[in-house]
Amino acid sequence: MMSDKNEIRPGQSIELLKELHILTRDGKMNQDSRRKLKQVYHLYQFIEPLLQEIQQDHPDIQLVDHGAGKSYLGFILYDLFFKTLNDKSHIYGIERRDELVEHSRELAARLGFSGMSFLNLSVEESIESDRLPAKVDVVTALHACNTATDDAIRFALKKQAKFIVLVPCCQAEVAAALRKNKSQELAKNALTELWRHPIHTREFGSHVTNVLRCLQLEAHGYQVTVTELVGWEHSMKNELIIASYKNLPRKRAAERLHEVLQTLGLEEMSGRFFYDGLAASKETPRCCPL
Repeated sequence: MMSDKNEIRPGQSIELLKELHILTRDGKMNQDSRRKLKQVYHLYQFIEPLLQEIQQDHPDIQLVDHGAGKSYLGFILYDLFFKTLNDKSHIYGIERRDELVEHSRELAARLGFSGMSFLNLSVEESIESDRLPAKVDVVTALHACNTATDDAIRFALKKQAKFIVLVPCCQAEVAAALRKNKSQELAKNALTELWRHPIHTREFGSHVTNVLRCLQLEAHGYQVTVTELVGWEHSMKNELIIASYKNLPRKRAAERLHEVLQTLGLEEMSGRFFYDGLAASKETPRCCPL
């Protein structure tokens, strides 16, 4: 069997791994902690190439983790990649809960992670705040619940992020709109059968939410990849969305986004998925660059 020492990458912070419960307090690993470490490395392998690509363009990487919670992702990225950089690269964690912001600040200070900042800001405040750079390279949102993922997207579009990495969670708003409009749509649209039963409403609503997010990003010129983060046996909230800004044609994605909303009776959700000049009316959506 591989030893605990060999499973941990050279230079990793043992104190951080203990704090994240990947290692026990006495520095040992069990079956559950090995599973967690495997998930950490799996997520990192998706993000590391993005950071390396940015380095080829400019040295200082600006990454914002939106809806950061305990900043689990930010700390892992800093420990595995940012910690050894001798430049002005920085990770910002945005979170509204004071106790989590304070905990992250204390942990970063204890670990000597000086290139991390944690801010208690709303979405609007984070877009306008002078404590964040005018333009960022990467925006992440790991298990940001319900509309918090959309907040991260909105922030990323405003900040002209080159890469957006999302693992959505607990998506209820679209499902609620489907449920509310179900009776009036049922008679005129056979597709309503896809969400007629409550459990299907919930699951279909979650799926549609991510489809709309992908179309929204494509309608802003991004190339979007959707994949599985870890095995389904570990988590049902498992969809990883990676968007790379390529200045791609926008019109078809914007039109498809509008058509999906209209077909599913979700016109009221247009404002959530259209930003910065993408029309939220019944006219053909206009497309605009970031």
